Amino acid sequence: MSAQPQAAAPDLATIQSLARTDMAAVDALIRRRLASDVVLINQVAEYIVGAGGKRLRPMLLLLAAGATGGGRHAINADAHQLAAVVEFIHTATLLHDDVVDESDLRRGRRTANAVWGNAASVLVGDFLYSRSFQLMVELDRMEVMRILADTTNLIAEGEVLQLLHVRNPDTDETAYLRVIERKTAVLFAAATRLGALVEGADVASCDALHDYGMNLGYAFQIADDVLDYASDAETMGKNLGDDLAEGKATLPLIHAMQHSDAETRARLRSIVEEGDTDALPEVLTAIQACDSLAYSRMRAAAYAARAEAALTGIGDNEYVAALRGLARYAVSRDH
Repeated sequence: MSAQPQAAAPDLATIQSLARTDMAAVDALIRRRLASDVVLINQVAEYIVGAGGKRLRPMLLLLAAGATGGGRHAINADAHQLAAVVEFIHTATLLHDDVVDESDLRRGRRTANAVWGNAASVLVGDFLYSRSFQLMVELDRMEVMRILADTTNLIAEGEVLQLLHVRNPDTDETAYLRVIERKTAVLFAAATRLGALVEGADVASCDALHDYGMNLGYAFQIADDVLDYASDAETMGKNLGDDLAEGKATLPLIHAMQHSDAETRARLRSIVEEGDTDALPEVLTAIQACDSLAYSRMRAAAYAARAEAALTGIGDNEYVAALRGLARYAVSRDH
């Protein structure tokens, strides 16, 4: 029996167009609620929130709300507020990540810590976390607060787990995936679950959208880590080999270390321990020799397929189609 062709799915521009009106409402809410009488908070927060990006996490929440709300309709204001909460939490993690990683470039421009210093970045990140909890409490829904509190705690665990694996050549795929789960996937899953929850979806639909978001998060991050060895600063908005410089052994390098000969493996271990970016050509050669990018893309594609499969039974409307499209975009993008 021949394989059934995949159902058509919209591209990113079409998905963004579908969500445009609601995303505009979320952006307006974000800027209103960023306001502080402390000037430095306004400067740093606006710098990073205004940096652009795809606003993928709040958009996921809105699309999940639309998907479970039966298609095109007015997505309620609670969904807009929760989308802003999710973006604040994500933005806070970016500020803290860049300090921990000593990054100086994100989305093609200088990081906040490169402009204002580490102390300001950490403290404004704390402001964003606390502001997100203020917004959350305003909704006065215990289940919402529980999901977001648990998610934020898991993200913090992920940060510590990642720190434990910095310049650790013994990091294996299982440990790598544990970091991805907490640092990336749990916030995707919270966004999609909350979108369904705020629309009054049943338990099965909320669980299905949680599974979609979790698998999408894995797919998105693995694909991102592939791009770190297969892109460039102009396209990706960061420098090729940044993960190596930060001492992070991501899936392409982990796979290469596991499948190289003993001499190459020993050399790669030394490079990871030293964070030796001058040795990037050697790393790229080993990754190519072991087909590690192809393996990593295959793993990302498998998670993206699981994300799509989780949508079965949700229904069929343009928001569900958009979620399918995002699963495919996650593993086909070049930035």
